[in-house]
Amino acid sequence: MPELHLDVQRASRATALPTDEQIRQWVLAALEGHRDEAELSIRIVDEAESQQLNRDYRGKDKPTNVLSFPAELPEEVDLPLLGDLVICAPVVAREAEEQHKASPAHWAHMVVHGTLHLLGYDHIEDAEAEIMEGLEVKVLAGLGIADPYQPADRPTEAPGA
Repeated sequence: MPELHLDVQRASRATALPTDEQIRQWVLAALEGHRDEAELSIRIVDEAESQQLNRDYRGKDKPTNVLSFPAELPEEVDLPLLGDLVICAPVVAREAEEQHKASPAHWAHMVVHGTLHLLGYDHIEDAEAEIMEGLEVKVLAGLGIADPYQPADRPTEAPGA
């Protein structure tokens, strides 16, 4: 199991948020096999902050579910710092409802997805997307969570929900 230094910041008014322990479990699952040690921050925000960051860093003037900010360290600096994730609680809640997924399962997906971005995975090109989505499905299955890319007939559950 990787050693994880995790800082969770809650800057959202939302009340139905995962616990720090759930978030830790999801990050560790995504890190397994990739890193022996990692340090990252996850900031949970509302739509205004997400929209501002998405506009400033990606040129998209709307809130989004998860933004990843990988650490950009010089090669000679040997630190376990991965970077930061910003997750928008209202967007995640809305997506879970629209996709008929249990909120904890969708939160797990967003944390895993963002952590994989910090590890260098992406989904811009089809081949990259196939690799990243395959990893997400595998990690989530290990957590007992159904494939998030398959249509859901009923809400999925997440451990500890």
